[in-house]
Amino acid sequence: MEGSYDYREAEARWQKFWEEEGVNRFDINSKKEIYSCDTPPPTVSGKMHIGHALAYSQADYIMRFQRMLGKNIFYPFGFDDNGLPTERYVEKKCNLKATTMKRQEFIELCLKETEEAEKELKKSWSSLGISPDWSINYKTIDKRSQRISQLSFLDLYKKGRAYTKEAPTIWCPECQTAIAQVELQDKELSSFFNDIVFKVESEELIIATTRPELLPACIAIFYHPEDERYKHLKGKKAKVPLFNYEVPILEDEKVDREKGTGIVMCCTFGDITDMEWYMKHNLQEKVAITKDGKMNKLAKKYEGQSMKTARKMIIEDLKSEGLLLTQTPIKHMVNVHERCGTEVEFLTTKQWFIKTLKHKEDMIKQGKKIRWFPEFYRTRYENWIKGLGWDWCISRQRFYGFPIPVWYCKKCGEIIIADKKQLPIDPEQTKPLVKCKCGSNEFIPETDIFDTWMTSSMSPQIATRKYDNFETMSLRPQAHDIIRTWAFYTILKSYLLFNKIPWKDIKINSKF
Repeated sequence: MEGSYDYREAEARWQKFWEEEGVNRFDINSKKEIYSCDTPPPTVSGKMHIGHALAYSQADYIMRFQRMLGKNIFYPFGFDDNGLPTERYVEKKCNLKATTMKRQEFIELCLKETEEAEKELKKSWSSLGISPDWSINYKTIDKRSQRISQLSFLDLYKKGRAYTKEAPTIWCPECQTAIAQVELQDKELSSFFNDIVFKVESEELIIATTRPELLPACIAIFYHPEDERYKHLKGKKAKVPLFNYEVPILEDEKVDREKGTGIVMCCTFGDITDMEWYMKHNLQEKVAITKDGKMNKLAKKYEGQSMKTARKMIIEDLKSEGLLLTQTPIKHMVNVHERCGTEVEFLTTKQWFIKTLKHKEDMIKQGKKIRWFPEFYRTRYENWIKGLGWDWCISRQRFYGFPIPVWYCKKCGEIIIADKKQLPIDPEQTKPLVKCKCGSNEFIPETDIFDTWMTSSMSPQIATRKYDNFETMSLRPQAHDIIRTWAFYTILKSYLLFNKIPWKDIKINSKF
């Protein structure tokens, strides 16, 4: 080596050489053993960081080793530009909100901004010196990805594994969309147990709650059937303070006798337990919260207020009427949306789901067919499955993403799905190829879009461009924090659609 080593000159020279000579190209005509990688597509919502460098280097070591063994390497590269992270990236960069624009205008803006961002990201990943075949690339928002994502939905629907219903769903008031259980994070927050006086005939009943703003949504009072303090209340009714209507007092073994005063109010919906009680005891629904996180007309004088403001106002009114006895400071865990950190609510909305709960044991068995590196991460995968309490909600009330290829008959409400020949399709821009069975040809298009994981879970098929004849890939390298999303959903979709595992090995990024 003459003089000092100039990495800028050397990197550019070797990258040019690799590209011109096709050193890393996959040879479709080769008879050599194929070793394939389901390469993680980086999210187009920021810049490359040191974590990316560490993760992608680990995967590249494996692919280079397999290349040196003489195998034909299938090593694609994609960009994940579909979903809420991209929406938020564009909103922040352009200083606007998607809801203030026409849907198509916002989509076009996202496509323009992500195209510019991808150019910079490709430079960053190229400079890292990793060795994918840059000619095998994809975007999770391109037409090919859209077709495969929509095709997977049509197949699942025809197999009876995708369905729609109006049901309690996890809702983010900030993003104003339904979300899946997997998108929840636990966050510790400071709050108060408020000891509030309910009236039962001439008796005062003290109930502790952290959410007094849900008083107008109260539908029942529950105590544990073995709690001697409250057995005499069975079959009676309690009057809800400030709102002056009566709710039944019921027994349920799920009540924690040691928490608060040991007797609780059930609202629609304060948490998952409220939903379980609502369905188990066939209770009336009283929703007092709007989709944007404000109080509705059931809240009477508090209508239009944010939940936090209404909480403060209700506490003051309870105090003034002598109905708030004490406030005890506490710290407790609450569910927040992982994307924005907002506390989630539970609202009854019409959504699309994929049957997941009935396949929990199947998913554990599928996971055992795959080799995990390190092995202990399979336990994390299995623990996530065991804790699942919901089917996968795949519909989102957002602007940017793939439309659900469905219409509803304007006359009878029948669901009409797109023909495979129409894919990719936007039901707002196109009509079905057939009339409804009732004879009507007037349709209402579905305006919801898919959860981004509905598409990302098809990355093996998108990358290999194989759907009907999909073959299990060799390797999936990925981060540990998306075992419950990318890994789980890919294994689930591969099983439900093809009865196969998506890859033989999964390598979870970890420190050396």
